[in-house]
Amino acid sequence: MKLPGLKDFDFKEKRVLVRCDLDVPLKEGEVAENSRIKECLPTVEYLLEKKAFIILAGHLGRPQGKEVEELKMLPVAREISRLMKRSLAGYKKMKFFSFYDLGEDLLLLENLRFFKGEEENSPEFTEKLSSLAEIYINEAFAVSHRKHASVVGVPLVLPSASGFHFEKEVTSLSKTIENPKKPLVFIIGGAKPETKLSYVYEFAQKADWVLVGGLLPLQKEKDKENIIWASLNKNGTDIDESSIEEFKKIISEAKTLVFNGPMGKYEEPGSEKGTREVAQAVADSLALKIVGGGDTIASLTKFKLLNKMDYVSTAGGACLEFLAKGTLPGIEALKRGKND
Repeated sequence: MKLPGLKDFDFKEKRVLVRCDLDVPLKEGEVAENSRIKECLPTVEYLLEKKAFIILAGHLGRPQGKEVEELKMLPVAREISRLMKRSLAGYKKMKFFSFYDLGEDLLLLENLRFFKGEEENSPEFTEKLSSLAEIYINEAFAVSHRKHASVVGVPLVLPSASGFHFEKEVTSLSKTIENPKKPLVFIIGGAKPETKLSYVYEFAQKADWVLVGGLLPLQKEKDKENIIWASLNKNGTDIDESSIEEFKKIISEAKTLVFNGPMGKYEEPGSEKGTREVAQAVADSLALKIVGGGDTIASLTKFKLLNKMDYVSTAGGACLEFLAKGTLPGIEALKRGKND
């Protein structure tokens, strides 16, 4: 997939709006885990080297179009200033937006989701956001399955490109859906059957096997010969021993593996076995191993297996949608964007 990239533009003295994935976990008013912030920094550093004026934009949580004190971007601004060794010069208000001053060439906008127009993708909000810059960069693959103004509206107004991390996500995940080595096995778990079940059936059309754990087997809608629904323990908190063994056998024969979602409540000592043993089987496999989603990453980190994976996508829902459909609304907006 060919998308417009950073090296297609001259950024010198241009105002550049960079949509980042800044929805990081907070603890006691500080960033608890900063990997999403760090992923956007190579793009930011590149733009600074090219003498651009940068406006970073992102969101925290789900404030429902209202200003929520605990979801302000101040902790993110502090973390960016720490990582980039810059001073946080203050909080300032423009006509419509407020922002954190990170230097004469770098600003961070306040939470985009404080505005109803962001999630509604309203033309009025898109126009106001677009008016801040001359070029738009999407560096937020993890939210590019959302039809929000900062994802699908702005690139239809401004010349647009994908950031370095965005390109890496697309390239790495594409290996799974474009001529993957077979057998191709998807391992899908977690606790969101309302969003994940439909993907299970879509993956079954592409994969040799789809192994399903977590809470998803409790709400299965239909059987298909290459979908294996795990049996759960009596508490419903983990997959049972027979399912663990069946999953491990199939994983051992795979040539391409996609792992998204834990098999149970891995954070609880009595319910971690399914996730731990399935994760270990994936780690031991010689297959191409691609994992995605926050809970999956957290479980692999807990079991000290994350470095055994070939590619780790911080995207959850966006990762699944891209693997199922081969594109995302944010990708299509870049492809249809206002570029010469």
